[in-house]
Amino acid sequence: MLKPDVHERLCRVEKGTPMGEVWRKYWIPALLSEELPEKDGEPVRIKILGEELLAFRDSNGTVGLIDEWCPHRRASLFWGRNEECGVRCVYHGWKFNTEGQCVDMPNEPEESNFKHKVKITSYPTWEAAGIVWTYMGSKEDMPEKPDYEWLRVGEEYRHVSKTFENANWVQGLEGGIDTSHSSFAHNENIQDRNALRAKVRNPKLEVEKGPHGFTYVGIRDLKERGVYIRGYQFIMPAQQLRGAMTRWQDGTTEEFPSIAGHIWVPIDDENTWVYNFIYSADPNIPFTKEFVLEHESFFGRGPDDMLPGYRLKRNASNHYLIDRELQKRKTFTGISGINTQDYALQETMEKPLPDRSKERLGTADIAIIAARQLLLEAAKQLENGDKDLRGIDPSTHNNVRGCDKIVPPGNIDWRTALESDLKAKFKPLSIN
Repeated sequence: MLKPDVHERLCRVEKGTPMGEVWRKYWIPALLSEELPEKDGEPVRIKILGEELLAFRDSNGTVGLIDEWCPHRRASLFWGRNEECGVRCVYHGWKFNTEGQCVDMPNEPEESNFKHKVKITSYPTWEAAGIVWTYMGSKEDMPEKPDYEWLRVGEEYRHVSKTFENANWVQGLEGGIDTSHSSFAHNENIQDRNALRAKVRNPKLEVEKGPHGFTYVGIRDLKERGVYIRGYQFIMPAQQLRGAMTRWQDGTTEEFPSIAGHIWVPIDDENTWVYNFIYSADPNIPFTKEFVLEHESFFGRGPDDMLPGYRLKRNASNHYLIDRELQKRKTFTGISGINTQDYALQETMEKPLPDRSKERLGTADIAIIAARQLLLEAAKQLENGDKDLRGIDPSTHNNVRGCDKIVPPGNIDWRTALESDLKAKFKPLSIN
């Protein structure tokens, strides 16, 4: 359980809150590059960490991320004209560049220098892996850009998407790092007790904290079949990496090892953008379009599963299209799509935030407990003037990955068994 004041520290992200200040020390996803497909194109409203912002791609292709509200009369710059390296407010013509500087005030006298004194909030951006990243903290504390392994692979080895979740970011994160729920919520055939995660529903869990966050494993003893170990990484402040034993979708039954994960980015205290990614575990095996389509559809994020705005067709308004007959016969949830099953459970928790003073965590929740400890630790560090937070320095996270592996029967230490599998195979930028 969490005391109410600690719960507030953990979940709230607006500027000035303990966790809001933690988030503002990292580079984080702001939107997908595909949302700004052309120079001088349509701007996009963005809300991150409770701040209402406007994203636009200027005439040079640079992405600007600025305050949505014109400082003149507080009209929305969303209605603005994106032209000649700036967004012009259509109310009175004030124009702002990607750095938030006013560069034109046509309704002021020509001799006026007022425009040089007007500047709105702007945040730096950087594009990688089809994502526009931003840093929302103080300039003097801006860290190096992240160097996650999945950012270094070529486009043919990776797929990235995003989905809207009507829940606090902590609810999404904790669902993502919860290992044992996959034996229940994501069991696609409850009659098949030979499935890896269905055969052993109470995996042994271990967590080892590190400079990036922590490594954790779910260990399932399959007896004569061996020991199934699923290795995860939690990278501060809200990224999960896991192994993904999927099937190569080219008509064969060959297992195609890949690594998948999510980043949960707070929109505000009650909503979250979830960035989903998967990449090849083998530098010699790229993805196919068929594989990506099959993967996204399995998770409930395929083309037929989505509404405009990266929202799921199966949502709370239609009870996630739950099929009670399917629930009776085959699955625990009766809901199609792995992520949809998660959202159904997470989005319908107590509103606006679950009362964590009433929860009861067990041994299966050690990863959740560890994540809370690290997040609250980071908030305390900042309050004490220590800005060296876990996971910020690229060298702390550039050589980790998740994995799935079946090892021979017996008492094998996972650190030894997975030593190579938990290390990146695509070289870090620092040693290229």
